[in-house]
Amino acid sequence: MILVRNLRLPAGEEEFSRLAERLPALAAGKLRIPPGKISRWKLKRRSLDARKKPELSWVCSVAVEVSGDEAGILRRCGKNPDVAEYRPLVYEIPVAEGKKTAEDERPVVVGFGPAGMFAALVLSRAGLRPIVLERGQDVHTRNRAVEAFRSGGPLDPENNVQFGEGGAGTFSDGKLNTGTHDRRIAWVLEEFYRHGAGESVLYDAKPHIGTDVLVSVVESIRKEILSLGGEVRFGTRLTGLELDVRNSALTGLRFQGPGGDGVLPCRRVILAIGHSARDTFEALHAQGVPMERKAFAMGVRIEHRQADIDRAQYGRTRGTLPPADYSLHTHLPDGTGVFSFCMCPGGQVFAAASEEGGVVTNGMSYSTRDGENANAALLVGLQPEEFPGEGVLAGMTWQRELERAAFRCGGGNYLAPSQTVGEFLCAAAAAEAGQAPPGGNKVSGEKKAEDHSPADEDIAFDAGRVLPSYRPGVVRADLYSLLPRRVAGSLAAAIPVFGRQLRGFDAPDAVLTGPETRSSSPVRILRDADFSSPIHGLYPCGEGAGYAGGITSAAVDGMRCAEAVITKKCRSTEQTDGQGVN
Repeated sequence: MILVRNLRLPAGEEEFSRLAERLPALAAGKLRIPPGKISRWKLKRRSLDARKKPELSWVCSVAVEVSGDEAGILRRCGKNPDVAEYRPLVYEIPVAEGKKTAEDERPVVVGFGPAGMFAALVLSRAGLRPIVLERGQDVHTRNRAVEAFRSGGPLDPENNVQFGEGGAGTFSDGKLNTGTHDRRIAWVLEEFYRHGAGESVLYDAKPHIGTDVLVSVVESIRKEILSLGGEVRFGTRLTGLELDVRNSALTGLRFQGPGGDGVLPCRRVILAIGHSARDTFEALHAQGVPMERKAFAMGVRIEHRQADIDRAQYGRTRGTLPPADYSLHTHLPDGTGVFSFCMCPGGQVFAAASEEGGVVTNGMSYSTRDGENANAALLVGLQPEEFPGEGVLAGMTWQRELERAAFRCGGGNYLAPSQTVGEFLCAAAAAEAGQAPPGGNKVSGEKKAEDHSPADEDIAFDAGRVLPSYRPGVVRADLYSLLPRRVAGSLAAAIPVFGRQLRGFDAPDAVLTGPETRSSSPVRILRDADFSSPIHGLYPCGEGAGYAGGITSAAVDGMRCAEAVITKKCRSTEQTDGQGVN
């Protein structure tokens, strides 16, 4: 087949599905052949070029099969950079050779987010029947718990937006784009499609699934793992490691499950616990698992009306185009990086707490992205040397302290502190001048939780057009005083800069809700080039261990660790058969 790039279609005039019918003829033109010579074609990539707004265009790449001499066509088009031989990337799961192993030799995966899920899928297809321990519940039970919490019910510390089947990514926009380049990425996207995601994830430059579709996708992946002999134990939390201290080797896992405490013998564990399993980080650190501080970011969520973002990005109303997104970043004069993250077109700001007495925000979109607001994290990069306090877990402690301060600010019941951009910038200017915040905005939460609801006048932001979407509700507060000064000052300096990059971003009635503390892990669990911790048999993995930054990159890291387990396991089995455990 032949890959033909840079095929342009006018965007916004009609639905893409109708426009795409022109692609074979456009490809034939670049190949200098009659359209009838193309016997088969497939869209491989689609992106939207909005640089010449309001005249926008789709830029596409297609793979075509040509009747006749494809090699000759390629030679004739040899100087055309838009024409090349189509060479699909092929991923093959390593083969687990050797004798069957004992029951306690089955690999274990701790955590069933993207990293753990794809690690378990690869291990299952290799025939190794992994055991998965997941502290949260299956996706449907989890979905009910999350909705109950958002409706004002209690937080379940073991079953929430952070913990449960699919991990934190299940309640997100479901973005699948990544800055990494790896042959495994295509396989990850194909697996998402095979398990129920829309076909567009295979060709969109910025693919996404949406939280409503992810629910069924992750359930389908779990069912395949089970069909291949794997096992998923929900409601089972890792509490510690069993170690052979003579050679620093893993011999088992301590866990707490529905039946109480127990020990699971094992010698190969993929540790994909996610970035919010703080009690697990503490337990592992206490046992001497090597780890270090890692840079992370904190900030707030910012909301605009999606229609305003559309006009700013497209130079016109959206029409048939998808809801517009954005990606903004700047380096302030002191070198601090401030950036948007996890932008959710047509989405909602989501309650993402996993510990009692703490408020955390995140962003979420459904597959249609048809909500009134757009939201994104607005974050300040923080380096390990900036963390207050001592020790490896200082960044984690800093996150927790801010989340608890936000909880107190809201008066309890997980209401989130919120403020307009105009108020925030006024508070910043007042602080710089040594004055009290305008309007006497409170951060101490003197009101009781029952005094607040999303309908209250002081919460509804009815002076502006942007209404906060966070549930169970927000309380108007002085975010500038609540946030660490390093973070607040950097946000105040960056927002006007972003307003110059994207018209209307610094609109006074845009809404800030916070805090956003869980964009990534503040800890890295150390591992060697073979993906193994210095504790033999332990494979730290994914975003929580500090080696990924999103659904796709976490899935790829899970696959890498699974491959390491497969190949290492085979050698270990051959070397120790009949000689006992190393």
